[in-house]
Amino acid sequence: ALDNIEKASQLLTAAYSVSSPAFSDWMTDNVGFIRGTTLRPVHTQAYTWDEFFDDPNEQDSPAFYWFESYNAIAHANEVLAVLESLSAVTAEEIAQKRAVESEALLTRAYAHFMLVNLFSEHYDSQSSSNDLGIPYINTPETTFIQQFKRNTVEEVYDMAEQDMLRGIELNDDSFFANSGKFHFNLNAALAFASRFYLFKGDYDKCIEFSTEMLGQDPSSFVRDLTSVEFQTAKSSITGFPQLYTSPDQPSNLLLMRKISLVHRTDFGHGPTRTRYNDLFDQNPFFGTTDERENPAFVKGENGLFPARHESLFERSSLNSNVGLPFHIGIAFWGEEVLLNRAESFIENGRLDDAIDDLQTLIDKRYSGGDATLSIDALSLFFGAGNSFFVQEASLLRRYVQLERQKEFIAQGMRWYDIRRFEIEVVHELADGVTTITLRDNDPRKVLQLPSSAIEVGGLEPNPR
Repeated sequence: ALDNIEKASQLLTAAYSVSSPAFSDWMTDNVGFIRGTTLRPVHTQAYTWDEFFDDPNEQDSPAFYWFESYNAIAHANEVLAVLESLSAVTAEEIAQKRAVESEALLTRAYAHFMLVNLFSEHYDSQSSSNDLGIPYINTPETTFIQQFKRNTVEEVYDMAEQDMLRGIELNDDSFFANSGKFHFNLNAALAFASRFYLFKGDYDKCIEFSTEMLGQDPSSFVRDLTSVEFQTAKSSITGFPQLYTSPDQPSNLLLMRKISLVHRTDFGHGPTRTRYNDLFDQNPFFGTTDERENPAFVKGENGLFPARHESLFERSSLNSNVGLPFHIGIAFWGEEVLLNRAESFIENGRLDDAIDDLQTLIDKRYSGGDATLSIDALSLFFGAGNSFFVQEASLLRRYVQLERQKEFIAQGMRWYDIRRFEIEVVHELADGVTTITLRDNDPRKVLQLPSSAIEVGGLEPNPR
């Protein structure tokens, strides 16, 4: 029975979904058709933007993400309901109860926020009061088959914001001293707020929470890929990913165990060698090397895949050869918060501040030459010349998008930018000649709800 705060705290470990949102990368312009890997139906469906089969046990599928996220939400709700009945008398008990409540609220808000950004239209202040969102569940489920309704996108954002802000208010890092990066510590919560307000288009709030997290020395939250430590680790195919995802890296703000094949080089699609090289060749600093390009694994016959995650395997029993592949995924990055703030500075007309933030990242990404960011350098790079019509803000916007694409390649962030900026995606098919296109405003950019959520749960499907 959940009869004390410690047990409630332990139950919260199940409020972090094991499903990875990075399957969305297969739908982006980061990837091409990879030959020589195992292609499951879900890989093909993602790559061609077809409707997905609805097996909630098929990892890296929308249905798996949907059900695992609501499973995480159910655990958070169970804990929040129990906390109301648990008394806290001593100062330590009161503090622990607040910390547990904070974590439950943050996990609940985060799961709903991620769901609405996959299964609904992107937030738009003009239309989100009418756009179909997802059900926001904030009480324990008490019936076997329950009918839900889809809240609007605006309602989901409003409720997630309420949970998130209350979670930040109650947060106490002292309870995560020994395992902080695997729980919603304060920096992770502030990073969540940074992403939340960027996606909502509330740039003042994004700057506010980003600045609170980054503090006086934003560079301390950016891993230094030019450093001796990272350069030395490049010689080890396991050492580099271990260092990259280490909880000791200040830039890793929240880590989660993910049952997934997205990081495996023998499954699915990924960047083709051409696409990978083309992306990292987009470098505005002549004579410099972008240190994010290497190390990379060979994927299939024609792919390259950045070494970011260690490929781990959980056996179903001690003597078993079967089990589940998993990796330690990064849910929030210091670099993300920095780029969120830079983008918000641009939208608020604070271009010099944006350049300062971008330079902080650049200094730890490019080596071997002068990598000083300027509007003139970007004009030359993007071929804008001295055109009066190409605004400085527009150049910086394009550059932020490029840096985001490079920084988070294969980690599931590109899809949100494709939605936010209405970017068209073109994929080549197996013959290397035929192409298919996902238009800038294509309805398939909103994933369809699982069929059981529609047929059993009574939810209205997304338009097609």
